[in-house]
This record gives sequence, C-alpha cells and structure tokens, in this order.
Amino acid sequence: MFTRHGTIVFLCVFENNAEHRFELKKRDGHVHFDFVPNLKEDAHYGFRVEGPWEPESGFRFDATKLLLDPRAWALTEPFSYHDNLCQRGIDTAHLIPKCVAQKPLLDVKRPVYRQPEFIYELNVKAFTKLHPDIPHAKRGTVAALAEMPVINHLKKLGVDTIELMPVWAWIDERHLKPLGLKNAWGYNPVQFFAPDPKLAPGGLAEIRETISILHDHDFRVVLDVVLNHTGESDQFGPTLCFRGLDNSTYYSRINGQLINDTGCGNTVALYDPHVVETTVAALRHWVLKVGVDGFRFDLATVMGRLPGGFERDAPLLQALRKDSVLSKCVMIAEPWDIGPGGYQLGNFPEHWLEWNDRYRDDTRRFWRGDAYSANNLATRITGSSDIFQSKGKPCASVNFLSAHDGFTLKDIVAYDQKNNLNNGEDNRDGKSDEVTWLNGDVKALLATLFLSRGTIMLTAGDEFGRTQSGNNNAYAQDNEVTWLNWENKNQDLIDYVSKLHELRISLHQFFADEFLTGKPYHTDMYPDAQWFNEKGEAFEWGNGSSGYLGLALFRHNSRVALVFNSSNSSQPLNFLPLPNRAWQKIFCSKQGENCPSDSVVVYREINSANGKGEE
Repeated sequence: MFTRHGTIVFLCVFENNAEHRFELKKRDGHVHFDFVPNLKEDAHYGFRVEGPWEPESGFRFDATKLLLDPRAWALTEPFSYHDNLCQRGIDTAHLIPKCVAQKPLLDVKRPVYRQPEFIYELNVKAFTKLHPDIPHAKRGTVAALAEMPVINHLKKLGVDTIELMPVWAWIDERHLKPLGLKNAWGYNPVQFFAPDPKLAPGGLAEIRETISILHDHDFRVVLDVVLNHTGESDQFGPTLCFRGLDNSTYYSRINGQLINDTGCGNTVALYDPHVVETTVAALRHWVLKVGVDGFRFDLATVMGRLPGGFERDAPLLQALRKDSVLSKCVMIAEPWDIGPGGYQLGNFPEHWLEWNDRYRDDTRRFWRGDAYSANNLATRITGSSDIFQSKGKPCASVNFLSAHDGFTLKDIVAYDQKNNLNNGEDNRDGKSDEVTWLNGDVKALLATLFLSRGTIMLTAGDEFGRTQSGNNNAYAQDNEVTWLNWENKNQDLIDYVSKLHELRISLHQFFADEFLTGKPYHTDMYPDAQWFNEKGEAFEWGNGSSGYLGLALFRHNSRVALVFNSSNSSQPLNFLPLPNRAWQKIFCSKQGENCPSDSVVVYREINSANGKGEE
C-alpha cells in the first residue's frame, strides 16, 4: 500500500463478523508491504492507516476509518452514506463495503479500433429500469444491455458507439439523504477499479460478458469516467479511501486547503506521479480485463491541470498518449471545469474527441431565431473549423443537442425556465441560462444534428420524447423523473431518427471527415461548398436577421443542397441547378411544399433528361 506520509498500514481481513489486523511491516520507499498467509479467494478486507492529523498541512490520517483498497476489483455491497463516515475517531468498519479478494482475470480479446460516428449516451439504470421487454431480474443492471430488445432498438437507430454513464462504485452526496434523494448519475466515485454493485451485481464478469455480446453485434462501448474528483468531497466529507491513505498525495491543495476546481469539494491531483500511475493502471484495467473501447472523461480539464494552469502535455495526458494500450482507445473530453481557465474546448490532444457545447448552443440559437445565428450555425454544421482546424478533422467535434445534464431534447422546446424544485435546492442548482426554443420542433433540431459534419451524440430517450418535466439537473432523481418511460415512447420519432441515420449514410460522400474549403475537391469542377440565401444568391454573412441558410455540397460530380429555414414563412428553393440538371427534394423535416417554416430540407441534383441522380 502506497502512502507517503502514513506511518503504519494495517490490512484488515473480515471473517464471521470478526476483524483480523495484519501490520504491513516491510517498506520500500513509500510502499508498505508484507506477506499475509492463508488469505482466501473472496476474502473480505480493507485497510487502516496511522499517521499525523494535521489538516492545515493536508494530513488527515485516522485509523478508526476503514479504507478501500484503491485497486480492489469488487466490493461486497454498494455504498450507503452515514454521517459517521465524516466524523473523526468513530470506527466505520460496519458502515463501509468491504473489498473482495479476487484472482486475476485473463485479458480480453479486443476488437479493432473504430472511430465513433454515432454515440448514444446511456444511463444504465434509467434506460432499463422500466423496459417492459427486459426480464425483471435484469432491469436496472448492465446485464440488461445484452438483451435483444435493447440491441434491436440501438441497431434501428444506427448507433455504433454506446457511452455508458458512470458504472464505478459511487456514494451519494451527503446533502441528499436528509432530502430523501439518491444520486442517479454516478458522478461521485470512491475509487477507479471496482464497479458499483447496484448496476453490476455480477461484478466485472457481468460487465465483461455484456460488452462481449455488444461487440458481437458490432457496437463499441465507451465508459464515462470521473477522475477529476471523488465522493470524499470537501474537508467535511467522508473518509473512504484516498483521504485516509494520504490526503496530501491524492488531492490538489493550496496552503493546506483543498482546491475545488470541480464544484464537488475536491480535485484529484492528476499531476502527481503516483496518482498518474494509479489512474493509468485503472484505465488499462477496464480496457484489458473488461473490454471497453475507450473513455469519456468528465470535467477533463482537471486531467491537464498543473499548479500553473492547464497544459496539453500535462503528465497524465502524456502518459495516456505514450501508453501502448490506451493510446489506441477512443478518448472523449468534456473540455471544461469550473476552475480558473477551465474552458479548454479544442485544446485536447490531436486524436481526442471533445464535447462541443458551442454546437449545442449555436444550433439552438439559430432555431430560436437569434440575430446573426445563421453565421454561427454555418460554422457548426461544417465541423467547427474555428475550434478544431488544428486537429485536421471535423470528427473531433462531438455534436450534441442535449446531454444527461441540461434540458432533454423535448424539454428544450417545452420549457424556457428550469424546474428543479424537486432537487431540494430551491431551484438554485442547474444552469439558469440554457438556450431554449419554446414551442419549437425537435425534428428540425434532429435533422440539423444528422446533417452536420462531426461525430453525432444522442442521449438515450431523446429519440422517443423523454421529458424530465423541466428539470435540467436531475442527478438526484433516481426515480421516474429520469427512468425512461418505454410504454409511452413516441414510435414516430424513433422511426424519424432511424430515417435520418439512413439519410446520412446515403449521403456519406458529402459528410467526409474533412473540412470544407470553398474550392473544388481534387478533380471536381465546382466548389465543394456554396452558401446561399432564400433568393438563391450568395449568402450575406453580415445579415443579422437571416433565418434561412442554404448550403450546396459538391463531391464526385454530384451535388446536394441543404436548407435550414427558421423563418416564419415557406421558402422555395431558388438556388440554380447546374446545366441540364434539376433539384429533387429527398427529405423534409416537416410536411409541406417547398421549404416550410422551421424545417430542414435536403435536395439532390438529378439529370433533368432522365430524372436520375449523377453518380
């Protein structure tokens, strides 16, 4: 057990409600170790560490606190918050799950790396809890994702990458229990190796088997992971693992006080050599022993934080790039935190994908009708070159309309103010200035998403009209607020999303992973992109009131026209076709002739003589 400042380390083995302590008497540098005879497989254990209690110096050792092994693979039970976990001098062995000793697993056979094209963000419990076609015993668990009704649904949508919201063991925030609430999202981990028994009662084997089945059906699986903070929270939080092992090593501090760049009470010191090594080992564990294909990193700016600020070549980011396993994985950043200089969109390593909140907000603003929003939409639907040009590929932009935090897609057009009262914080929590489009059309929003260059992300349930009744921060709603209502799903909207995916596939040559130039592509005769207004003339970029944006794409002697019309009137297509060709409408997000108001329309150029598209 590693501890820089702890003086004595005990391994605590539990058998028949009795605790047996074994001091690790040997030491190599900061590692305490020893041999404990007759330790059996499935033995239950934890640690206790003695050392100084000097909070002003960052030392918070308390041997009355039973601690998790930071590299344990399994826990006996889920965490349940209790105030005594936070109180110095009170024994917590009866309050904390025990680690379970397990034999090593063989490495899994990993599929070939594949770049995500359509990511589906999924909360395991919320997605499966009320699914009528999943066996009751599996509902709410990872194993439910291997059931054919789930697989068939995702295949119908065209999903290729499933992003699982946190499955690592977590603890509820201490303010939730008095409110009768529970953490529904899992962004409050205790350590980085063990799955939460609530979601995976079968442990790592359950997740491993589920991922294997999903791989057999050609899905890739990405884990949403929280490395930036832990559930030990601020100085008044519980002592569960890292704090008791060596608080001053694992958490960022200034003048002895915890730094809170995460808004969750603490910030993991991901620049410390030992913490970097532990983190890399954890990620390798999930890839090699469980089979995941990559990771989405919550508040990823923390991963690059040094005392002087964010650096793209910070120790952890360098370690991931150099690692023979992790360098070949999907890496997705949520490129911000709440600390100084925390917004780092576009600044992560070259092969990383990044959540693009600029896409989310600029798309919503265009459909709401904001001034000059067409200018910004043009940049967003073509891959956000203003942000990602240095990476060379639009796929770096993860385009999304909504995510687990914020309004659902349906609520974007149904609410203009958040309704978070049932979170128990007097509606203070959650974003107060979300961009909404009251009484808008989700079909126009979805069409924009699927007709944009970049990587698509859709949050589970948005394809059939999920609502959280205006709650835009439903992390504490482990109930029907977040559980997907499959019985009342909007099948028409599901079919529509499926049709959008098929449309994108049929037009794949026009959505190549390259930035547009406005010049001919290779041997083509015409520019790869031409922007036009409702009159068919060149778009005026200084026109602050335009609610009409047209884009003609030319590739390999074929051309399509995309029209985004947020104006209040129907508009015909006035952009002239090439000689001996005519425009044929192949898609409209809304019923009606020409280009109805609040709609997205796609036209294909055909040979006017025979009515066929050029190949």
